[in-house]
Amino acid sequence: MTLSPSPVTAASGGLAHEIARRRTFAIISHPDAGKTTLTEKLLLYAGAIDLAGAVRSRANQRHAASDWMAMEQDRGISITASALEMEYAGYRINLLDTPGHQDFSEDTYRTLMAVDSAVMVLDAANGIEPQTLKLFQVCKMRHIPILTFINKMDRDGKEPLELLDEIESVLQIAPVPMNWPVGSGPWFQGVYDFERNEVLRFERTDHNETRAPISVTGLEDPGLAAVIGDAAWQELRDQAELLDGAGNEFDPERFARGEVTPVFFGSALNNFGVEPFLESLLKLAPPPDARADGVDPLSDVFSGFVFKIQANMDMKHRDRIAFVRVCSGRFERDMVVNHARLGKKVRLGRAYKLFARERQPIDEAFPGDVIGVVNPGTFALGDMLTTGGNLPSVEIPRFPSEHFAALVNTDIARYKQFQRGLNQLEEEGAVQIFNDPSGLRREPILGVVGELQFDVVISRLRDEYGVDVRIERQPYECARWVESDEGKARIPVLRGMLACVDRNQKPVYLFSSKWEVDYFQGQNPDVKLAEIQ
Repeated sequence: MTLSPSPVTAASGGLAHEIARRRTFAIISHPDAGKTTLTEKLLLYAGAIDLAGAVRSRANQRHAASDWMAMEQDRGISITASALEMEYAGYRINLLDTPGHQDFSEDTYRTLMAVDSAVMVLDAANGIEPQTLKLFQVCKMRHIPILTFINKMDRDGKEPLELLDEIESVLQIAPVPMNWPVGSGPWFQGVYDFERNEVLRFERTDHNETRAPISVTGLEDPGLAAVIGDAAWQELRDQAELLDGAGNEFDPERFARGEVTPVFFGSALNNFGVEPFLESLLKLAPPPDARADGVDPLSDVFSGFVFKIQANMDMKHRDRIAFVRVCSGRFERDMVVNHARLGKKVRLGRAYKLFARERQPIDEAFPGDVIGVVNPGTFALGDMLTTGGNLPSVEIPRFPSEHFAALVNTDIARYKQFQRGLNQLEEEGAVQIFNDPSGLRREPILGVVGELQFDVVISRLRDEYGVDVRIERQPYECARWVESDEGKARIPVLRGMLACVDRNQKPVYLFSSKWEVDYFQGQNPDVKLAEIQ
């Protein structure tokens, strides 16, 4: 199967043409649903890698791609969002792979601010899982169109009709099956394409490293029953007839509003169903459109916002990269932009296209693209950059910390590296740092959303900054910033509280429980507290 060229009618090379051929989407799922595997197989079919597990490189072939941190590869989980850019069949694909584990939800939520659509991966055996539901709700809140890929059909799982019913009842979105599995579990052979009225049967390849060969047969072909079995053929015909009469109709306008989701079945591990899914994804997913903030991508004025910051992606450079989603106009190397938050002009001299940790210098980019800009401490999450009048910063989601620990540097001789590492981790939004305003306690206290983030801090400080640290858990559950003027005066520190300041020297109090917060608020009704800052 070969995807026809991108159906773009605008004049080739113009801004409208470049926008129309771009697809910027994120892949979301519960842990272990197969998100990273599907990501890798999409790269395989798009030609970005030659073999599953090897990134195409001029010098050599290296380990794949989206999970590039040492801890990600050791534990087999995604910790940080990755941007992967590639060209395929006339389309420019900007794929953002997101962490699945709930402890890293904040990074995923920020990434969803930068996409035009999302792919939701479900495990056929487990259906809708808690993290999937949370991420879906974020997409729904932002009216992000969602395509669904039901994975692991090569294993025993729920019936396809049961999965469709679960999507509709739990997510309150209308599922529209675009294909249907031929068999399931060990007998899963392929999919029936409703639009083409064709049965696509796949063959396994050695170690699933290469594209799976496809045999195409009509549903009524007399030889099909002999190949898949009489019972499977009859069941497929019955279900196809049932869905044709009683299934939901695909409505592009409702899909654009996030009210219906096209559903595809397959096995990413075996490459079954991946190619037809990629073809449909590129045809159905929308190009960049006017964003919620009113920015029109067709404007001649360049604009983009920072949705992620990452340090030490390339250990040779030891720099920080700001991930910028281009919203409108045309980016050009060395262009001077207005930095709204700082109220000054900034030259964007070193900009790159990204493929996980790999980078290549670029001269131009268009709406929908995600570019990496070297950040010498100039950019922060949510910063808006534009060649026109100043635009307000984008409100990037922040979560309140729920776990706290003192971070002890076990090597005093590396104090500067320790401080630099902490500051850069906080700049990324990975942690919050609190200090004792009296100076009596030297160890900073870290606040994180999920406990696994403590392990990430230990690992990254060791691997990226050469600093060994240990964690000492603290008996606090929540932090509250003082917003009112009364908070500038000395507030009595009650039992179960710890008075701190954040990196901007703003007063913040740590509480041992939410009950303690309510009690404190009752004793100090004039003091206004905030969960996040």
